[in-house]
Amino acid sequence: MWGRKPKAEEQAAPAPGESAPLKDAIRQARIESAEQSAVVVDLRDAELARLELLNEALDPLFAEIPPEVELFDRGISRGDTPRLWIDPVAHVVMGRDKRRYRLVQDTRYGRKILAESHDIGEMADAVKHYLAARLVERERALTEGSSALAGNLEHDMRIVWRKRRWRMIRAFLFGLAMGCLALFGALWLLALQLKP
Repeated sequence: MWGRKPKAEEQAAPAPGESAPLKDAIRQARIESAEQSAVVVDLRDAELARLELLNEALDPLFAEIPPEVELFDRGISRGDTPRLWIDPVAHVVMGRDKRRYRLVQDTRYGRKILAESHDIGEMADAVKHYLAARLVERERALTEGSSALAGNLEHDMRIVWRKRRWRMIRAFLFGLAMGCLALFGALWLLALQLKP
């Protein structure tokens, strides 16, 4: 009971020269897992290298953007899925085959693929088109905002002048009423004193 193993366990235990089939299977699974993670790391490194090449190709394009325009923030994020960010809503990511560039924009309705290409030059042109569209949107928003602001300013000034005018009229009428009351009060007191 305490010191002896049953006969079935003695027969199931491998001999010192033999290896256990479960241990072999676990060892083989660990080797396969290590190989797969090495492949995943290699693929991620390849993705990063391709995105860095595109980033370098975009350097002259971003150099042309005026410094006062703070609309774009370019950089590579190194997460599970590496991305080359163009601005807060658009980025370039590698496709499933890890060779195709994909320009993606996040919208309120989900992600929208703007362009796909294997060629760095074609993807740089797609990014250039995206940047130009964003700069035009910015200019339009600024001009519409300034004209709307001028129209709102005129409207607000009219309202302020109307309020001031009514305030002045009310103050004049209040002063006139108080003056009349004071005059009648003074005349009434004078009439009381003159009465015999």
